Amino acid sequence: MTHSLLAAVRQNAAAADYLYWPGDFDPDRTEHVEAVVLASGEPLEPIAGDGSGGTYFLCGEGGDERPVLYADSEGGAALVAIGLPELVRLLLAVPWWRDCRGFTAEESAEAAEGYLEDEPGLLDERDAAAAALGIELPTEEEALARLREVATGPGPGRDIVLLNAEEGTAYAALFG
Repeated sequence: MTHSLLAAVRQNAAAADYLYWPGDFDPDRTEHVEAVVLASGEPLEPIAGDGSGGTYFLCGEGGDERPVLYADSEGGAALVAIGLPELVRLLLAVPWWRDCRGFTAEESAEAAEGYLEDEPGLLDERDAAAAALGIELPTEEEALARLREVATGPGPGRDIVLLNAEEGTAYAALFG
């Protein structure tokens, strides 16, 4: 399926580069480490992978507005966004979200420190990527609060359960 936002990312070097690193989002790698399915039987579309073998999936029928599930290579999964635009906002604002298990600004600042030491112009690159995609950036606090709400709260996607297709076992929750 063609996704307008993924196409825009691929067509814009600034956005593609930032999402690739530090976002660890590679739309050219969509193979997950094992065969997986949704317990509901609904469609599961891989849209990108990360460097550690994790995969981002769109769940159910529809387009870019579908829930986005992230599955790591160790058997953990979490709903991380409701729609591709929300995922891209998260990856732009808090590309180190996996290091923020408590969803706090302190965790984000600590994780960001290492990235910014290596590349001081990273925030300028982030702003250029967001502008190129026409995306308004949330603050880190807003992005983490939304991640917490989506990953742990009630709402759309609460019934999304990822299964190992061969064994039928459910992936563990990445967050509390």
